[in-house]
Amino acid sequence: MLSTSARLLRLLSLLQSQRDWTGPALAERLGVSTRTVRSDVGRLRSLGYSVEAAPGVAGGYHLGPGAALPPLLLDEEEALAVAIGLRTAASGVVGFEGTALRALVKLEQTLPAPLRHRLEDLVAATVALPAESSDVPVDRLTAIADAVRCREGVRFSYEADNDASTLRTAEPHRLVHTRGRWYLAAWDVDHAAWRTFRVDRMRLRTPNGPRFVPRDEPEGDLIGFVERAVGTATWQVRARAHVRAPAARIIARVPPAVVVEEVDATTCIAHVGSDSSDQLALWLGLLDADFTVDGPADLAPALRRVAARYARAADAAGTVEA
Repeated sequence: MLSTSARLLRLLSLLQSQRDWTGPALAERLGVSTRTVRSDVGRLRSLGYSVEAAPGVAGGYHLGPGAALPPLLLDEEEALAVAIGLRTAASGVVGFEGTALRALVKLEQTLPAPLRHRLEDLVAATVALPAESSDVPVDRLTAIADAVRCREGVRFSYEADNDASTLRTAEPHRLVHTRGRWYLAAWDVDHAAWRTFRVDRMRLRTPNGPRFVPRDEPEGDLIGFVERAVGTATWQVRARAHVRAPAARIIARVPPAVVVEEVDATTCIAHVGSDSSDQLALWLGLLDADFTVDGPADLAPALRRVAARYARAADAAGTVEA
């Protein structure tokens, strides 16, 4: 039979492994009587664990939310996953770096030597490339997340690229972290349309707006919607290319931000954009297919410049032995 301390740890592990346990099921797993289970549950409660009980034949025990934060029981793979997560946590969240580091130090002190060596080997063998990011206060993220959970509208001032600020009202749907920034995918009440908002540009107002009934995801694909919205937000030049190639072939060659519409089995329309007409002219060549394009007035001259440049290069090209 397990000692009392070992049995308490085993009981805690069982309670954490699934939502509900009956008294007899716990007794069988621990090899003790149901009376001993009740006694051990009382000991866990005295240590600060919130163990809730439901009476009756169908009753049982489960861990409830407590005021304290007792330690979790993790196996080796779970502990390693948490440690890796802490090392890569806090991207774009103000103040989380120090919090994650303190938690990581506490965790690493408790890791067995072999597991600690595995973590050290992984850290030594990996490199994190720097990425542009916009920091967001954690209280802003949690306030938005709470509004998502409660299905409450949010009111906020929103700063545009030109520093102009407008008061907005939205029904928050999901927080998304991509390309070093936090975005809120939400239904824009004022414009009756789905929008993505950069969270670092939001200044929340209180109180929240009224409760709302959740809507279907935009275009039936939240991830695709956010990728397209984020990817096209910085486009200074936009155009519509009629491409003589199947839509599936072009979709495989373009980033998610580019919307491709099938016309027929051999033709499609690609909604494209870039920072300038010159860049867009170069980018269109990467489609590797014939096309015509509707765009700004300076796009045609840009295409001619690119064509002339490549023609000169072709005329002057030599050969190199393989």
